[in-house]
Amino acid sequence: MLQYRNGSMAAFETLYRRHKDPLWRYLLRGAEDREACNEMFQDVWASVVRSRTSWEPRARFTTWLYTLAHNRLVDYYRLRTLATAPLEEAEDVAGPEHESPDAAARNAQLRQRLLDTLAQLPHEQREAFLLKEEGGLSLEEIGQATGVGRETVKSRLRYALAKLRQELSDVWP
Repeated sequence: MLQYRNGSMAAFETLYRRHKDPLWRYLLRGAEDREACNEMFQDVWASVVRSRTSWEPRARFTTWLYTLAHNRLVDYYRLRTLATAPLEEAEDVAGPEHESPDAAARNAQLRQRLLDTLAQLPHEQREAFLLKEEGGLSLEEIGQATGVGRETVKSRLRYALAKLRQELSDVWP
């Protein structure tokens, strides 16, 4: 990674060749969904590329790579949880046995729309949104977790919320 950081594309090719198959298997086993695995695999390698110039050897490359992959899997599961959590809480108040088939269908459609909209967000915006809403992290904590400044976090959240509001304007003011 140090050689890649210093500009050696051959070093990146070696890293990729050495780690691509085990990383793919880890993500596939974690997500059990090939499409999600493809996206996460690309995101992890994109993070490696983006981090090239700032990477510091605080741990072995493999440890760092799998930390990125783990964090991406966590995002994947948070996204799935986010889509159902608010609606499940609403069902607890009214009681699921009182929900009409029409209401259940509307809730399922709303969950799917939310998932689709979140999936359309750029990774950085989705990550910031999920860390704030699901993780309950402050702007400073999100910045520390993602390695960016507070203002960058605010910007990512602003764009994420604007996109979510735009796409869900009929149900979210």
